[in-house]
Amino acid sequence: MKKILITGGAGFIGSHVVRRFVNKYPDYEIVNLDKLTYAGNLANLTDIEASPNYRFVKADITDAVEINELFEKENFDAVIHLAAESHVDRSITDPTAFVMTNVIGTVNLLNSAREFWKGDYDKKRFYHVSTDEVYGALGDTGMFTETTGYDPHSPYSASKASSDHFVRAYHDTYGIDVVISNCSNNYGSHHFPEKLIPLAINNIKNGLPVPVYGKGENIRDWLWVEDHARAIDVIFHEAKTGETYNIGGHNEWKNIDLIHLLCKIMDKKLGRAEGESASLITFVTDRAGHDLRYAIDSTKLQEKLNWVPSLQFEEGLEKTVEWYLENEEWLTNVTSGNYQKYYETQYSAR
Repeated sequence: MKKILITGGAGFIGSHVVRRFVNKYPDYEIVNLDKLTYAGNLANLTDIEASPNYRFVKADITDAVEINELFEKENFDAVIHLAAESHVDRSITDPTAFVMTNVIGTVNLLNSAREFWKGDYDKKRFYHVSTDEVYGALGDTGMFTETTGYDPHSPYSASKASSDHFVRAYHDTYGIDVVISNCSNNYGSHHFPEKLIPLAINNIKNGLPVPVYGKGENIRDWLWVEDHARAIDVIFHEAKTGETYNIGGHNEWKNIDLIHLLCKIMDKKLGRAEGESASLITFVTDRAGHDLRYAIDSTKLQEKLNWVPSLQFEEGLEKTVEWYLENEEWLTNVTSGNYQKYYETQYSAR
């Protein structure tokens, strides 16, 4: 039986990866490590929490002693590392927290892997999940490839770029089997409502202003989170050591066009008059250092590992809206903070 540590498994993307591995690979033992910060929510995983091949461990990757003890106790065969501080606005307010989790936390995991996998590196795997934001910004044309130079513009992207470099350095220096993927913006179910799409859905539902930075002209490539989880599955099992793969949804949208599409879907789903939700759009002062455009070239992943996105954005966005409207209790608990109080009680002594 393979024992796989998935870090950040109670978060948005991590919970989809955990669910996929638990359900698809019953012969794997999946250990979900999460600190349960504001973005970590075990309610994301209630459907698999009783599975015999799943366990949750509350731990902090910035605590090197705690991570070492966990590696010594569990003898992991692999790590899929998703734990990260990920919100750009928060990184501008508190960059040190991003350095601690995204850089120091990653190095702690690498150090434990180096110590406890010593002499057995070719039979283990460290998979680091990163972002397209490490590449900086694009102009009107072109796409990020795996050979695009790093040019991060925010404390968040700088911290992720640094962690990418450390992962590659541990491969080159110590021979650890590593792979890295850099993905575009994810969307889908269980997304904490501080990011654009879930925030807009929640605000439209409650008749609140829908904030859009600047004039809404920033362009992002959107990737359905379940397609991302499927890509991680393929890369984890089939990628050659030391390789990097870009994962994109081939769905470039201006923020303002995305919001107008979302408003139309919400009007339809809520039985509102067309244009009612769009009246909530409110333009706000642009974010400092806001990159204009990201676009991912996933050709390598498609040609080498036969992965392609399964959904176009319009279909995926409608599925996403339906999930939030059908899971009102989840959304209410997250926006109120009640989910944290419950899980803090459940796991504070574990």
